[in-house]
Amino acid sequence: MNSYKDKRYTPDYTLLSVIIFLLLIGIIMIFSASYVWAEYKYDDAFFYVKRQLLFIGAGVAAMFILMKIPYTLFKQYAKIILAACFVLLIIVLIPGIGMIRGGAQSWIGVGAFSIQPSEFMKLGLIIFLASYLSTHQKKITSLKKGFLPSLLLVFVAFGLIMMQPDLGTGVVLVLTCMTMIFAAGARLGHFFGLAILGVIGFLGLIISAPYRISRITAFINPWEDPLGDGFQIIQSLYAIGPGSLLGVGIGNSLQKYFYLPEPQTDFIFSILGEELGFIGGTFVLFLFAVMFWRGIKIALEAPDTFGSFLALGIVSMLTLQVMINISVVIGLIPVTGITLPFLSYGGSSLTLTLCSVGILLNISRFTRL
Repeated sequence: MNSYKDKRYTPDYTLLSVIIFLLLIGIIMIFSASYVWAEYKYDDAFFYVKRQLLFIGAGVAAMFILMKIPYTLFKQYAKIILAACFVLLIIVLIPGIGMIRGGAQSWIGVGAFSIQPSEFMKLGLIIFLASYLSTHQKKITSLKKGFLPSLLLVFVAFGLIMMQPDLGTGVVLVLTCMTMIFAAGARLGHFFGLAILGVIGFLGLIISAPYRISRITAFINPWEDPLGDGFQIIQSLYAIGPGSLLGVGIGNSLQKYFYLPEPQTDFIFSILGEELGFIGGTFVLFLFAVMFWRGIKIALEAPDTFGSFLALGIVSMLTLQVMINISVVIGLIPVTGITLPFLSYGGSSLTLTLCSVGILLNISRFTRL
């Protein structure tokens, strides 16, 4: 007779429906936000939408494949997956191979497209850490035997990402892993000591890079440099403000007319707020809330600790990205460069996000939801 974890159920269709709905909203908003820029830069109003559809096609295909592969296989290959991710993070730093965009050497060109190794590392480290915690959970209360060893690879990965540099992705990676380690039962006292070191290190990172200081200054008072460092956040708020309750209507945004830079990426929610208003923005946040709820439910109902930690890591990563992106758009925190999952234009980010959802849906097939 098969054990409980060998039984297969249907995947979580509520979660799947939410993801599909978010992707559809993303396609509509990317076209609305980008067609002016696309027409100007590429003489093709559908340039960004066509590429996004390719990314979605590849990502959805990968999602359904991963939904069929038993998630327990990832535990067997966790070390190989993590090693491959580290190799990519090192390769991207090699001059002539790594591509520089927005001041960060974070991409590797593959034909007409490019991949971002730090996105692979987020998922790879979640898989490895879930495997490690599932077999060493009893040691996690020990500083030397459990807590510090679990952090070692996290901070090595963070260090490599910061060499690009990409603070936003690094912060998401660290916070996601901290959430997993906390859930495993680590002592609060250890986190308190780590928090002190983290604050000191974070301040050091800010001081060491003038552009980060500029971002902090622009966050505190964007009007001090309205045409420079404060430009993006001011234009973002100018977009959200007129949206009011119901918005100005799809396609009627003014900020996408060369005011808000690259509105189809990090600041897609600004255009959504302008065109769909408070109601539209709230509905999108509701969908993300449902995603979080279903993800946590899958983590709690998973048949083994590896599945629980893996599901928790994935849903934490996605939720943190949503929280950080929305906070930046409405001016609660400085600009970080974090995209909004499923809605922002992007290649490796969207594809890896859908791969993560595929694993989450796979875990749901072994649970009674």
